[in-house]
Parts: sequence; C-alpha cells; structure tokens
Amino acid sequence: MIRLLATASILAFSTALPLAAQEFSEERIDHHIRTLSDDWFEGRAPGTAGEEKTVAYLSGAFASVGLEPGGDLRPDGSRTWTQDVVLNRSTMTQPPAMSITVGGEEVEMVQNSDLAVRAPVNGMARVELDDVPLVFAGYGVDAPERDWSDFKDVDVEGKVIVVLVNDPDFETGEGAFGGEAMTYYGRWTYKYEEAARRGAAGVLVVHETEPASYPWGVISNGNDVTLDIVRDDPGAAHSGLQGWMHVDVASRLFEAAGTSYEEAKAMAQRRDFQPMELDATIDATLVAGSEQVAVKNVVGMLPGSERADEYVVFTGHHDHLGTGEPDETGDAIYNGAIDNAAGLAFMIEMARAFAETGGTERSLVFLAVGAEESGLLGSKYYAANPLYPLETTVGVVNVDSPGVHGPTSDFSISGSARLDLLDVLTEEAAERGRSYSPDPNPAAGSFYRSDHFPFAQVGVPAVSFDSGREMADGGAERAAEISQAYSQTDYHQQSDEWSPDWDLSGIVNDAQLIYAVAERLGNGEEWPNWSEDSEFRALRDASAEARD
Repeated sequence: MIRLLATASILAFSTALPLAAQEFSEERIDHHIRTLSDDWFEGRAPGTAGEEKTVAYLSGAFASVGLEPGGDLRPDGSRTWTQDVVLNRSTMTQPPAMSITVGGEEVEMVQNSDLAVRAPVNGMARVELDDVPLVFAGYGVDAPERDWSDFKDVDVEGKVIVVLVNDPDFETGEGAFGGEAMTYYGRWTYKYEEAARRGAAGVLVVHETEPASYPWGVISNGNDVTLDIVRDDPGAAHSGLQGWMHVDVASRLFEAAGTSYEEAKAMAQRRDFQPMELDATIDATLVAGSEQVAVKNVVGMLPGSERADEYVVFTGHHDHLGTGEPDETGDAIYNGAIDNAAGLAFMIEMARAFAETGGTERSLVFLAVGAEESGLLGSKYYAANPLYPLETTVGVVNVDSPGVHGPTSDFSISGSARLDLLDVLTEEAAERGRSYSPDPNPAAGSFYRSDHFPFAQVGVPAVSFDSGREMADGGAERAAEISQAYSQTDYHQQSDEWSPDWDLSGIVNDAQLIYAVAERLGNGEEWPNWSEDSEFRALRDASAEARD
C-alpha cells in the first residue's frame, strides 16, 4: 500500500509537467522536497516505517523517470531496487544513570544537558562503570607519522578518557597537522576508535561549538538509538561509554585538578603534552536492547550504450533523524527538508534528464544511501560490498543539502582534496560563468562527514558538491548569513522544514552543471585520479592496473 500511494503521487505529478530533456524544473524539485519532508515520512529514520515509506517513494520515482532497478541480485539474475545494509541497532531501554565525583562531591550528570552519551554498541546489553577514573588525553591522537602521541606511555585501559574535539592545530593555525584544516584525527569517530584500540572503558569528547562546527543542540538529540555495522567483536571497535561532555562540565573538572580548561587545552596543543589524571571519577549505568535491522540503499541505473561495465555514480543520503522529544512548538519530527530531501529531489530530477536523453556510453548509477546520519553507514557498506566494481567506477558526485536560496556565481566541494574530478567540475563551471571557491571552513572536517568519503577511502575519486559561497543576489555576505542561520537554527533540528519562500533556481543551475560533468565523464574515456600527494592515489593507481 505504501509503494502504491507513493508511486501514484509521483506519476500524477510526473505527467503534469512535460519538459525538454535537459531542462530542470523548479516545480518538480519543489514537489519532491515537499513530499519527502512531509510529516507522513516521520523523519525518515533508518529501520522505521518512515524509511519504508521513503524507500517506496524513491523506488517509484526512479521507475517513473525511466531508471532500471540497480540493487541486489535476485536468484534469476534480475535486480531489485534496493541493497540491504545489515546493521546492528542498539536502543536505550531506560534513561542512562550517570554521575561524576569531583573534589569529593558526587554530581549527577543529566543526559543531553551535561553529557550526551549514545546507546552502547560494544555488544553489551548493560554497561556498568563504578568509580572509574577520568583521564585527560589531550586530543586523543596517536599519529606516529607526524611524531605525535597524546597518550605517550600512559595506559588508559579500563579508564574513561576525556578528549578535545578537532586537531591540535585548530586554534594555533599551524603545526604537525597542517594548520586549521581538520584531518581525520580531528573527527569524533577517530577518537572513539582510538579509545577502543587502547581498551578504554569510555571516551567523552568535550564539545565546543567552533571546533565542532555545530552547537550542542545537534549532538543532544537522537542518542537513544545507535546504529553500527555488524561486527564479529564489537567490543574491539567500541568502548562501552561513548559520548560528548558539555564544556561547562569540563571546566569544573579542570578547576578541581588545579588548572583551567584553557590552560589544559594549551598544553594539549604541544607535542610534549602528557596525559593528566583528573581529580574525578565517573559512575554510569547504560541499559540497551540490540537487534539486527536491514536498512536500505535505493539503487537505480541507466545502462551504458557502449561501455556498460564502466560507471558514473551519483549519491545522496535518504535518511534523517526520525522523531524525538517535542521542541517548544510541540514539533517532534525531524523532517530534514534541506538535509537531505533537497538532495534526493536533485537526484530524481537528474535521473529524469538522463533517462529522457537515453543516458551515456558509460552506465549511470543513482545511489540513495541510508544511515548517513549514523556515521555514513550506507555508503560505507556499499564501498565494502559494491554492486558494481570499484575498479571501473569512474567517479562519484555526492549531493547533500543543496542551496535553496537562489543561484550562486561559484561552487565548492566539501574539504580541500585535490583531484581530477574537481578539475572537470571547474572547467565545466567556467563554461557556465561560475568559478570554484575553496571550502571556507576546512576546520569543520566536512570532507569526512559526507557520503563521498567512504568511496575516497577505497580509492574512487569522489566529491561532495556544494552550491557555492557567492550568492548572485547579495554576494558572499548573504551566503554567509544564510549558512550561519541554518547551522545555528535549523541543522538537525525540527525546524528544517520545507518553505514556500525558497528560490530553487540555484538547484536548477547546479543540476545543469552536474549534468554537464556527468555527460562528459559518461561519454568520455578519461579515468579521473587523485593528486600525486593524495593518500588515496595509490589505491586508484591499483585500480588502473586492475582495469588494464
């Protein structure tokens, strides 16, 4: 019934607007955004009825515009519309009980106010911490290739480490980590991984808005459910306690230890930093239930007319945060209109344009991935279990949260990676009067936060496209105001909802640019690569050898 309702909506709208093949419709894009961000989709959380509705809508949309199913193989050799992504889902069955004893005084820690800890994914149904010491471990980094270790020879096994977000260079702007631009060592995911490798009982990342690039409100929701890939030994990959610490709590801990938060942070920015025992211990009880769920990647394709075994891939995530506690207006649904119903609308309209022109010589794959908000899990799964060979994947263009406030005179990509795919984008943009602007905030680590990254990790040239930083109406100043307002007010909040006041002409311009790039790659013979000094270059070179 869900699929029938979704498909009927798509077909009714699809027949209403006859378009030339290479034209892109603001009205059609608006329809898809408004529909996918409607309350009926319940926030599109993985493994929920909302995801089921989303998958049905996307499958119907792909079919209605002329794509073929591109997902898992059936026994008869035909393909479904989806790829099953089997995940472990851990759900808190009772509120976490937590307290920190500092300076001899036990202080209750309120979930999502003082600490924001997530449902445990270490394989334990119950995590009990009793009077466990807290250790300040700087930025939680062990990088021998940079001659840097925040741990030195200190054993943190069985302890809870407190670490800072981002890299040691974030505030200084120079040093062993290349300056302000975030490396993977600055991501919270790395800090969780390193804590588990060292046998820590837990890890708490101190939150500050500027180095994290998002406010506390972003991380203080959705912690009751945690998704992870299925692992043989989850305890080797995850500590029992994983989460964030409010900076006010951290400041109190450092004062009790005889210093200040700012002084401790300054020490951690030095190569000779030594881990510091805090005059504090933590007690915590986390109780969770665990089950396996099959999240879906939705996959459509247009087979190539000449070289069908070579692939240009479009990606964008279809999930969002689902439902949570009501906000001050009583709204409990995280609709995710910009993030990323807008990207899905972009993908559907791109698929329509290519289907109506008959595609390209190479195959085009349209991959709407799930569980991005849980740590890029859908794209990670595809990269580890590709439906189409990575060696013959030409490149990946990811679209996440495209601009909805009008056209820009430039474009950007997430992060500062150098690769041939960016050169192609830049050349095609110049033909359309647009220029490339580098990521204005590389310290946010956006390169590691979008679905192109798992493809980069396996060597496939991949970018996450950004609509630009120079508005045609209002310039860079207006673009910065829009970006700041969204980050502070709407990002990962219930207020990320469709608006009739949006100007979607910018998405149309973006679609025309990406169409030209994909058409060039799809009809050409070039194999984009990473720059000579990229950490992903060797993997791509190995792919070339495999192709030969």
